[in-house]
Amino acid sequence: MPFALHFCFCFLGSWLDCMPLPPGTGTVVSKEECEYLIGLAKPRMVKSTVVDSETGKSKDSRVRTSSGMFLQRGRDKVIRAIERRIADYTFIPAEHGEGLQVLHYEVGQKYEPHFDYFLDEFNTKNGGQRMATILMYLSDVEEGGETIFPDANVNSSSLPWYNELSECARKGLAVKPKMGDALLFWSMKPDATLDPLSLHGGCPVIKGNKWSSTKWLHVHEYKA
Repeated sequence: MPFALHFCFCFLGSWLDCMPLPPGTGTVVSKEECEYLIGLAKPRMVKSTVVDSETGKSKDSRVRTSSGMFLQRGRDKVIRAIERRIADYTFIPAEHGEGLQVLHYEVGQKYEPHFDYFLDEFNTKNGGQRMATILMYLSDVEEGGETIFPDANVNSSSLPWYNELSECARKGLAVKPKMGDALLFWSMKPDATLDPLSLHGGCPVIKGNKWSSTKWLHVHEYKA
């Protein structure tokens, strides 16, 4: 029975389309898979870091206050199934993806607006530039925790869930976390230039907990 209600696409920061997955196509991530990823990651969570744009190395930062960890690409049959599904939906080979990153946000934790693409040469040596991101929501969030695109050409006022959004999420185009839903957005334009409208962030969790999993997809094969 299909579990994921929506697969959302954000393109060039100008529109957001969330649609039900066609009957019989399965899901991006099922309830059981959400629980499996959380259970696998929970004992190994560490403070999240960001990429230093000058050195290309990881560093601590107050702009990102979550905890997280990576799961090796192809680690087991459950993860391989999720990765095959992502490849089917994005038309990007699984070999172009990094390992799944699992993230946990508690009340007050957030990720300030940032780009997923790299501004250094160090990180593009493996797989080239990040061209797309698929963000899977592994839990519902009672309040807050939305994914926001602050520089989008449209805002969230026309979305059916606008009245449920936090103050932070009303300042741009936002997606409310719902277990089993997934969001796909592109960091590069069709002409292969970087897209500044892909600037995005995670609003602070106000009530509850937020679990999510991110898969970054590269232009070329990524050696995991």
